[in-house]
Amino acid sequence: MAATAARLLGERIRAGIVIGAAGGPTANVPAPLETRAGGHPVPTAGSERAGTRALAIAGALAADEVLLVLLSGGASALMAVPADGLTLDDKRRTTEQLLRSGADIHALNAVRKHLSAIKGGWLAARTSGSSRTFAVSDVVGDDLSVIASGPTVPDASTFAEARDVLRRFGGVDVYPAAVVARLEKGERGEVPETPKPGDARLSRADAAVIGGRRDAMEGAAREAEARGFHVIRVDDPVIGEARITAPSHLRAVAARVAGAGRPVCVVSTGETTVRVTGRGKGGRNQEFALAAAAPLASLGVPAVVASVGTDGIDGPTDAAGALVDSSTIARAHTAGLGAPDRYLADNDAYAFFEALGDLIHTGPTDTNVGDLQVILLA
Repeated sequence: MAATAARLLGERIRAGIVIGAAGGPTANVPAPLETRAGGHPVPTAGSERAGTRALAIAGALAADEVLLVLLSGGASALMAVPADGLTLDDKRRTTEQLLRSGADIHALNAVRKHLSAIKGGWLAARTSGSSRTFAVSDVVGDDLSVIASGPTVPDASTFAEARDVLRRFGGVDVYPAAVVARLEKGERGEVPETPKPGDARLSRADAAVIGGRRDAMEGAAREAEARGFHVIRVDDPVIGEARITAPSHLRAVAARVAGAGRPVCVVSTGETTVRVTGRGKGGRNQEFALAAAAPLASLGVPAVVASVGTDGIDGPTDAAGALVDSSTIARAHTAGLGAPDRYLADNDAYAFFEALGDLIHTGPTDTNVGDLQVILLA
């Protein structure tokens, strides 16, 4: 996005910053754009440096200039500036705890916005000029206040809601004291709320979504049709806890394809969550696939289920996701792995699929529109 903007706008760009994950592409980013590397899904010192620089650029804008913001999935972690009284470690520990506890992106980002000096509209509020934002959405529902934690749009969530998220996902006692104290001060009105709808500071800010999960679904559907599959698109998002959602999604798909032509490809998208209680390694897509293994084996027809992160990164692993087929359970037994339930209980889907050679490795794709599930039935 940055390279295209630079090509179209040319010398009209006075300054800018491109923030991506460490090791991401920077070769096509021309001057005067700067590059910074941040962390994902947990912010790093690089994330804070990048966020601080972004605020400086916004603050230097003249009243007749435009702040152009191009967002894609992951920006909540890649660009981070702790609010007054908080440290980066406070934010990092809070993010890690919420992720382990299975918080979805809406809950997670409600907290992030209230611990930040750049999210929840604060980036746009910093500038004297106008701002225009174009976002590639990795959020189910494409809510611009949730995508990247909404740095340039009004925020309707509150300190009270953010504190309630902590209570629901682990309890306030497991979070840093400074974080809990800030949210409590915010509830009492001692800390300014994020800019709300109608805030004059955002009167010259506008934003639009230019891509999302349905684009990934349509791309997969077109490819399947080109390969001779009858294609069924599931428009409802695949959400909820991965190990619970996978079997129910598979049952719904089986019922839906009962009268469809074969072979059939069912395409869906969304974003599930994982509640981490074990000590294993994996991500939500690997856990989704693993939870689908047993019900898939009982369908009685040759079938394959794949679940992948469109950014090529599933959780804290080098895999994009994993696939299971009608033979997965039998192959696991032959390999001496035992039942999938044991790996699910330890959140260790990666080890299971690595042993079978069924991890999906794409490498980083440099875009993120959520997760994609593909089910093939003969």
